[in-house]
Amino acid sequence: MTECISVFDMLKIGVGPSSSHTLGPWKAALRWLKELQVAGNFEAISRIRIELYGSLALTGKGHATDIAILMGLLGENPETTDTSLISDKVKSIRETGTINLLQQKEILFKEKTDLKLIGKRRLPFHANGMKFFAITSEGELESTYFSIGGGFVVAEGEDVTSTQKVLPFPCDISANLLEHCNRENLSIAKMVFANEKAWRTEDEINNGLMRIWHTMEECVYKGCNTDGILAGGLNVKRRAASLNKKLLGEQTYTNSAEWIQLIKKSKLDFDEVLKWVSCFALAVNEENAALGRVVTAPTNGSAGVIPTVIMYYFCFKNRAATDEDIIKFLLVAGEIGTFFKKRATISAAMGGCQAEIGVSSAMAAAGLTEALGGSPAQSLMAAEIAMEHHLGLTCDPVGGLVQIPCIERNSMGAIKAITACNIALNSDPEDAKVTLDKVIDTMWQTAKDMKVKYKETSKGGLAVNITVNVSEC
Repeated sequence: MTECISVFDMLKIGVGPSSSHTLGPWKAALRWLKELQVAGNFEAISRIRIELYGSLALTGKGHATDIAILMGLLGENPETTDTSLISDKVKSIRETGTINLLQQKEILFKEKTDLKLIGKRRLPFHANGMKFFAITSEGELESTYFSIGGGFVVAEGEDVTSTQKVLPFPCDISANLLEHCNRENLSIAKMVFANEKAWRTEDEINNGLMRIWHTMEECVYKGCNTDGILAGGLNVKRRAASLNKKLLGEQTYTNSAEWIQLIKKSKLDFDEVLKWVSCFALAVNEENAALGRVVTAPTNGSAGVIPTVIMYYFCFKNRAATDEDIIKFLLVAGEIGTFFKKRATISAAMGGCQAEIGVSSAMAAAGLTEALGGSPAQSLMAAEIAMEHHLGLTCDPVGGLVQIPCIERNSMGAIKAITACNIALNSDPEDAKVTLDKVIDTMWQTAKDMKVKYKETSKGGLAVNITVNVSEC
């Protein structure tokens, strides 16, 4: 049975800088302690130990995996935690040598010995593996989890298809989606909405998607209005704020709504629109790199592509766009992401950056195509084109940080999504030689052929050709 995946699984609110290296381990630590509570073992804990393996260990410091684990152990929710307090909470753990598990049980915790990064060893099943040990008077209780991309976490041996929903329009491959839409005369958004009702009410779907959009929008706004140097040792200067000021000149605003109205009044000059697209994308991923609140779409490293393309859509293509238009965009984008999750990977540790920026670009291209009136076939064509031109993209973060080349890549992914949409809207899908399903299969084959050093290890590519002196995040 193929895994049933909701668009809310593909679009999750969380904390940067990485969905697989930050959000996943955070959720794993939280899940582990809650499972110990359910099993009646939580109160017996006297000490704990965590071991991170493979890619999680190799880029763990730069991706803030250590910080994420500590926040999960504290019981913090990545969707609601006050991101401005993360540094202070982590500092307290490190200075006191204690940790208050789930804010309910304080124990000794020495990070140097109790949180081990074992980069030379990889656990079976996935590159992002982690083991948790609870020490009690009766011995050790061991649990193993894997962060498989996009904030998804599975336990060792867990069957993710055991509690599946019965959907009116099940789709194992994108060809199924096209069949449903053609047979029922439905847009992709309407088909996906019908499936989503297997999980949620109509109001919950609409409100949930608007909450996701408002989180994206706030992230763009904050990033466009925050100067400074990103932490981590690379001394990367934030550029979105200065570009935003340059584009708006002397115009002033006090909130995101006023800011967006000013952007909508911008002239539709190609060069200016292109600068805004870059500004939006840089803004989101500078926030992501600074442990800000972002929407995993489908990952944190690629969090800037979809909000950028939505901003492009309603600031420059349809300035009268409604909430309903945004919801349609997100429904389509989320659905496209599920095909990559089911048939390939959305984890850079397994597939390189093609699995992150490539997938997000495909998602955004399909969403934009439907928003601009394209047919289901044209939306799938746009997704195919976007991914086709990301095939083989490696993940080589300099210093293990989600900064170089990650931040700029979101701008590239957004531009490719817009271009893919334009090509698809002016093409007949019947003439296409390549299908989305074939591109997904090719992407997965490429991922398996790719050398491990190009899969989020900082052991190849730019990461070994750029000399840096990186401190801990």
